[in-house]
Amino acid sequence: MTDQNRDLLTNSHWGAYWVDVADGRVTGLRDFEQDPDPSPIGHGIVDVLDDPLRITRPAVRKSWLEHGPGARGDLRGSDGFVSVSWDEAERLVAAELDRVRAAHGNQAIFAGSYGWASAGRFHHAQSQLKRFLNCIGGFSHSVNTYSYAAAEVVVPHVIGDFLGHLERATSWEVLAESCTLFVAFGGLPLSNGQIGQGGTGAHVQRGGMLAARAKGARFVNISPMRSDALDALDADWLALRPSTDAALMLGLAHVLLTEGLHDRAFLDRYTVGFDRFAAYLRGETDGTPKTADWAAAICEIPADRLRALARDMATSRTMIGISYSLTRQDHGEQPYWAAITLAAMLGQIGLPGGGFGFGYSAMNNNGLERRYLPYAAFPQGQNPVKSYIPVARIADMLENPGGTVDYNGRRLTYPDVKVVWWAGGNPFHHHQDLNRLRRAWARPDTVIVNEWCWNSLARHADIVLPCTTALERSDIAMSRKDPFITVMDRAIAPVGEARDDHAIFRGIAARMGVEEAFTEGRSPEDWVRWLYDVSRQAASRGGVELPGFDDLQKRGWVRVPDPAKRTILMERFRADPDAHPLKTPSGRIEIFSDTVAGFGYDDCPGHPAWLEPLEWLGNAKADAPLHMISTQPKTKLHSQMDHGPVSKATRIKGREPVTMHPVDAAARGLSEGQIVRIFNARGACLAGLRISDVLRPGVIQIATGAWYDPDGDTCLHGNPNTLTPDKGTSKLAQGPIAHSCLVQVEAAPDAPAPRIGTPPPG
Repeated sequence: MTDQNRDLLTNSHWGAYWVDVADGRVTGLRDFEQDPDPSPIGHGIVDVLDDPLRITRPAVRKSWLEHGPGARGDLRGSDGFVSVSWDEAERLVAAELDRVRAAHGNQAIFAGSYGWASAGRFHHAQSQLKRFLNCIGGFSHSVNTYSYAAAEVVVPHVIGDFLGHLERATSWEVLAESCTLFVAFGGLPLSNGQIGQGGTGAHVQRGGMLAARAKGARFVNISPMRSDALDALDADWLALRPSTDAALMLGLAHVLLTEGLHDRAFLDRYTVGFDRFAAYLRGETDGTPKTADWAAAICEIPADRLRALARDMATSRTMIGISYSLTRQDHGEQPYWAAITLAAMLGQIGLPGGGFGFGYSAMNNNGLERRYLPYAAFPQGQNPVKSYIPVARIADMLENPGGTVDYNGRRLTYPDVKVVWWAGGNPFHHHQDLNRLRRAWARPDTVIVNEWCWNSLARHADIVLPCTTALERSDIAMSRKDPFITVMDRAIAPVGEARDDHAIFRGIAARMGVEEAFTEGRSPEDWVRWLYDVSRQAASRGGVELPGFDDLQKRGWVRVPDPAKRTILMERFRADPDAHPLKTPSGRIEIFSDTVAGFGYDDCPGHPAWLEPLEWLGNAKADAPLHMISTQPKTKLHSQMDHGPVSKATRIKGREPVTMHPVDAAARGLSEGQIVRIFNARGACLAGLRISDVLRPGVIQIATGAWYDPDGDTCLHGNPNTLTPDKGTSKLAQGPIAHSCLVQVEAAPDAPAPRIGTPPPG
């Protein structure tokens, strides 16, 4: 579908790029000229398209091939692989699916496939997998995300919806015009703002922050890391203890309440349950008033600073920003509920520049001014299997078939999974306590993976089906989260015998008699055109005229016009809460939720509360005295292209870097650049040391995304999820709590070299 009269173009979650090709090989990427702040991440793919870690033929784990399903699952990750033909791979997969369906039912097939995959509208790996499995009777699945599971569950109880409010956050343009105080709980780390689901045309986070600052907005960075805000913002830094955000918010709320700074008229008209929450603030329900002094003792921010901040918030046009990271701590539901309540007390929700917003700078599209057009998605069909789990409970599911878990007022039963199939993600990046996951991963009979390189997931599979990258297939990037629609050209032929996911599933579907149901008689080119034409018709009904498909191919991209009216979160609700009620039982903001209270959970009451985390500096011991923050990486999206040059450029002696405060380094006799061992009772990882005062003492920071390279219980490469606890945030959401993690650090002078840079044994 490529138009030969223009340069080749591609798009990704981290940006659009022009593609240079010579002699059938990609020689470089050029930043898209419409992007004012392009990300370097995309350039990392050029050198790894056909490097030694590329999977070029279907491969089967040796023990599984020789002895059949269930053989030596404990060797996943260390066993060798045998290359096979596509014909043999399709036969093995089809036979195993038929065996499991006949003996155990379709609920024994788990399509995890959690992850970002490609930005293409058609070649979206999860959608392709789930459509195929629905054609053969369905599968067990997961719900919610590792990014913000706790918020996904609790926020709808409070304001009726989460994703809708996330996508309609007050825009940076409005913040620049009207906000005078931006209080950022969890900071505004620009590294996260490089990415956007479905494709990114122009990065706006840096420009949005700087514009607001230039117009006079004051920023407050409430984070253990000063580096969570750009130096140019000149932000006030409140270096709280990690996992204590909810306590700090309650202390601010108590000041507003006791000093009469709360907006009672707003609370009466737009909320329910405030008086019950106020009784908790005053200590009438538990004997402990949540004063600024009480909060100061927990979060280690001086009480006078908290009182001053509360007064500033009450007298300014204040935006309360809440990062995704706050949900990834024990009781991660509470900071989001408390932040919404705090904003309600200020009475500025629905006003320009005021209220609250989720995930500013967590993704490029948050706060981006754009139209919301109902673009078509590749149809997955209907899944008749009703079995599901919260996304972060996969190790529990594999260890406890038939066991139960509380989740959002329900009690779920874990399916007895025999086949795990992953396409477009990497659980050995996302999940916590990877040593536990690896043990649980040994239990299923068969693990099937669609992957393009020998990362940690591929190494822990039984059957590996080599797929293409976005540069080896034609597609279109078209997301309501971004105003740019771009063609994604096929720049080179597939490397080796790699196939796109649609071709992989089409081949297996043919063996199982469902090819016509899977393809509907369309080729991939037909599907891409169909998706665009349906989306174009929907856009036209919304008042936006897009070029025809052939015209788009000729130009390569188009930008959808901005909306006529600026975006202000919950503006219509504020204007008339009766005409535009929230989707809560009361139609109002539920500061106290009878629904949540009715669940009777001891770890999630019916209002915002402080609940002591499983691990935090308030209960640190000598064997684990440091709090580890595992942030999103700056040089890759999660673990994607960890083996590429952009990611490798930041490593220290081949390891992921870890940052430690000078005081903590001196206490351990550690020096800049040496290899250290980070450890606790769950495991260990090796990392290269950086010493800096960009974080508070007692805290270390290491990025996620290093490919898991286990040697016993130690990751030689620097994956911090060997250390993080695998526990749910609460019975309400069961989200991950990676940020509530205590560790120790010591020198590792004789550390073995990482092994992940070589293919697995044959």
